[in-house]
Amino acid sequence: MIQSEHQRRAYLEALGVDVWLPRGRAEPEPEFVDAKAVPADLGWSGLRDTVAGCTRCPLHKSRTQTVFGVGNPDADWMIIGEAPGAEEDRRGEPFVGRAGKLLDEMLRAVGQTRDSAFIANILKCRPPNNRDPKPEESSECRGYLERQLELVQPRIILAVGRIAAQLLLDTDAPVGRLRGSRHQLGDTPLVVTYHPAYLLRSPSQKRKAWDDLCLAARIVAEPRA
Repeated sequence: MIQSEHQRRAYLEALGVDVWLPRGRAEPEPEFVDAKAVPADLGWSGLRDTVAGCTRCPLHKSRTQTVFGVGNPDADWMIIGEAPGAEEDRRGEPFVGRAGKLLDEMLRAVGQTRDSAFIANILKCRPPNNRDPKPEESSECRGYLERQLELVQPRIILAVGRIAAQLLLDTDAPVGRLRGSRHQLGDTPLVVTYHPAYLLRSPSQKRKAWDDLCLAARIVAEPRA
């Protein structure tokens, strides 16, 4: 919906349509519009199509495809990682390969599956050479993730890995300090745990990840307010 005369004119000009103002009519004052905002009435199909065609940041130039997310749109558990890797970029699905298999095992340990949870990333496109997301890339993608959260309305968010945890919680604290506690993202409880790729390199930390999963499960089991 075009919400102001200024927006209407900007929209027409973007389409290459000449816009004429009556003589003597003052140019309307522009209204602030957040270019990163995602329409509040955008459903799953529209959101998926919008993400698939996104060109907000330069990552669209190097991607094979966007990685929207998978799972149950009414899930209690929402798993959020940082960004797609090479295999995710090729297949269009988050958390595949060895790390994905370990994540599947972690979910099964608390009675969840890839189909019962909803799994997504901060970024919907792969950064070159799997580098960390740049702040401007995360900022451009944030609206898509927030809309996914609004649609899923999970009972728990599991932030997987340092980048995801720091971006979601707006902190530079390490995972070791963030995990083991209950955080909040808006009204939704959030638990931080290690990334499966890190656990593959450091299997001694799997016990701590299990503790994080148990904390998340206890929160989900709490009576709804």
